[in-house]
Amino acid sequence: MHSANEAGAIVLVGGQSSRMGQPKAALDFGGIPLLTRIVIELRRRFDEIVIVAAPVSEGQPRIEIPGLKIIHDETAFGGPLDALRRGLSAVDQDVAFACSCDLPLLNSDVAAGLVAMLDDFDAVIPEVGGKLQPLHAVYRKRCASAIESLAAGGEKRLTASASAINARKVGEEEIRKIDPQLNSFFNVNTPEDYRRALELAGLSR
Repeated sequence: MHSANEAGAIVLVGGQSSRMGQPKAALDFGGIPLLTRIVIELRRRFDEIVIVAAPVSEGQPRIEIPGLKIIHDETAFGGPLDALRRGLSAVDQDVAFACSCDLPLLNSDVAAGLVAMLDDFDAVIPEVGGKLQPLHAVYRKRCASAIESLAAGGEKRLTASASAINARKVGEEEIRKIDPQLNSFFNVNTPEDYRRALELAGLSR
């Protein structure tokens, strides 16, 4: 059985945030940027954290959190598939939990629970609300080559990785055993989502 102290964590930060109207990673969440909140939460269970960020020049906020490995995309908004590949290539551990930077209620105990489900699979990808959640999932480092082949073939959808690798898909019923309200999967795409997340966290003004 795998444990979180034998796994790294990857956070993808390079998205466009078009519906939010401002970079999601910089949203104020309890007095700190959302990305910082996610990193603090992940550090509870993971020693190694890799951030995959947009190119430095793209008007994204500079990420200044000590003790992180930060790699920058070569081109802006190249998509999550290539960003995940870059993150997996950069992580030292053989296994990594990968997530996006728009999960304000991320729970690292849930992430560690997913790591523990890996067994002999190459990935553990939850299914919540009838949709695969490839950016709240666990991957072996070797998945990078399969993902690279997908991207080279013109694939942009991250969910396509689930069929290209030996992934264990975990249904919502099983996920609810470790995250009853599924709060760890709540992502913020719009100002309404942001307000709801603040409410759920008890931070609404």
